[in-house]
Amino acid sequence: MSIEQTKHPPYLGGDVRELSYSPSFESSNDPWPKHHRVYLVLRQEILEGNYPPDQSMPNEVLLAQQFGVSRITMRKAMERLNREGLVERHRGKGTFPIAANEASPIQASISGVLENLIAMGLTTDVDVLDFGYVSATSIIAHQLQLTAGSLVQKATRIRSHHGTPFSLLTTYVPEHIGRSFSQDDLTTQPLLLLFARANVTISHAKQTITAKLATPKQANLLKMEPGDALLCISRIVFDEHQQPVEFIEGFYCPETYEHQVSLGVKTHDNQQVWDT
Repeated sequence: MSIEQTKHPPYLGGDVRELSYSPSFESSNDPWPKHHRVYLVLRQEILEGNYPPDQSMPNEVLLAQQFGVSRITMRKAMERLNREGLVERHRGKGTFPIAANEASPIQASISGVLENLIAMGLTTDVDVLDFGYVSATSIIAHQLQLTAGSLVQKATRIRSHHGTPFSLLTTYVPEHIGRSFSQDDLTTQPLLLLFARANVTISHAKQTITAKLATPKQANLLKMEPGDALLCISRIVFDEHQQPVEFIEGFYCPETYEHQVSLGVKTHDNQQVWDT
């Protein structure tokens, strides 16, 4: 069974002062500024507990050497971490990390226990940004097994918890199903419940998980920076007749959301292998 939940970063331990980074930050063809990429790595390490809160972090000179960047680049990265409350600077003592240790109770199954997806919909807030009917592109039509140009309902939503946005979702539903509910319904009820109300019985889902960089528009909606990493989940939902009834593409903030998978062991060709 797969579990979606907000992320509670583990403490990984180790001597952070022995970390050695490649100087590729200076020579990379990445379009994002070097200080932004350095910031992303340091932010990730702080949230994962790689820098103990009771010890000062390496100074800017040492960090600049480890990352292979200039002191000015490192200073810009540290200043942003300071503005966001991830580090504290104490004159004469150094810079200390401050990592959030509270985990949000959001949980939902990606496969198998679809009821948990309903539970997540009931315990989080939704803002519908866009709602209407559009002609399916060839890609969307393929996912929903429709003819290209067929009319589909398209809805874009932001899901938040305690006022903090953690996912940006765009759903496509065949017109004959989409006409059974309104934009207001999507604001107040999980889509799976709306399917049930329309007498659509959900059987299973297939999904793909990858990582993408936030576009300026996505970053603005999710209160992050362009180029920040996003967890991208694409899912096709099928009814009991094995017909696709929804295609959804979701973008999730990795610091507030993680994907967990429970694995079991089975025998295959007289060998034990991992199985989901």
